[in-house]
Amino acid sequence: MAGLLLAAGGGRRLGGRPKALLEYRGRLLVEHAVGALRAGGCGAVHVVLGAAAGAVRERADLSGCVVVENRDWERGMGSSLRAGLASLAGSGAGAALVSLVDQPGIGAGAVARVAAAYRGPDSLAAASYGGRRGHPVLLGADRWADVADGARGDWGARAYLRAHAAEVALVPCDDVAEPYDVDTEADLGRLG
Repeated sequence: MAGLLLAAGGGRRLGGRPKALLEYRGRLLVEHAVGALRAGGCGAVHVVLGAAAGAVRERADLSGCVVVENRDWERGMGSSLRAGLASLAGSGAGAALVSLVDQPGIGAGAVARVAAAYRGPDSLAAASYGGRRGHPVLLGADRWADVADGARGDWGARAYLRAHAAEVALVPCDDVAEPYDVDTEADLGRLG
């Protein structure tokens, strides 16, 4: 199980502050998210950077991670997902557990639960909150090419997951995670 952290966004609604560089509990958000993937059981962790990639590399401790730079990050999350899945090709991972840098309320507990839903390289699973699909999302390796083909704009894997909804194992995580996003100035208060 490889972790795949999407951390390329430029924080457009945050005045152009890249989310990876925001601080949460004394650490950068990108470091917090990598730590959650590792503590939740992911072996290799691939981190997709984009906006301010140089500054993130300079300031963040990403030791032991495979860092992928998405030069097309302004095209949306879909381009980052494609770059991340491409970096995993040939890695031997049976699945990628996809997480987003701007969801600090999702920690190791949710990662471990969703990872436990792995049944083979055709697995599809996602955390659920109040019965609604959320992150992290588990994508079996046999599905990577099709997921990448459909990843456009800010939709990431959403279209693929909708088309294959009957195959997605929903894993309740309400009791171990809070799926809020840090998208706007108002959300910054949650980073305390």
